[in-house]
Amino acid sequence: MLKKLLKILIIIIFCLLIFSKFNFAFAFAPKIVNKLNSSFNDIEKWCIKLATPAAAVSLAIGLFIKKFSFGDEERIRISKKIIRATLISYALLLAIDLVLAAIKSLVS
Repeated sequence: MLKKLLKILIIIIFCLLIFSKFNFAFAFAPKIVNKLNSSFNDIEKWCIKLATPAAAVSLAIGLFIKKFSFGDEERIRISKKIIRATLISYALLLAIDLVLAAIKSLVS
């Protein structure tokens, strides 16, 4: 009876030592979460770097078409569509920062 109680006590002490020794492993963010966060930051930077000049060129084209339409109603309508689509697209691209921040907050 005493040997059985001693074995149980040794097993309990051994388990307590194991679980108390390795609890620091969960005190930091996992590697995949860090990779996801850095990937989201890279995606955001690339989108803004690529979209800003593209939006500027598209806006300039729309303004030039409007300027040199010489009263042609169809060209004025096309230029207004180009300008409106450019501004909406660029606004959505700038809002991608908010979307990625929301995803990051859900992941981490």
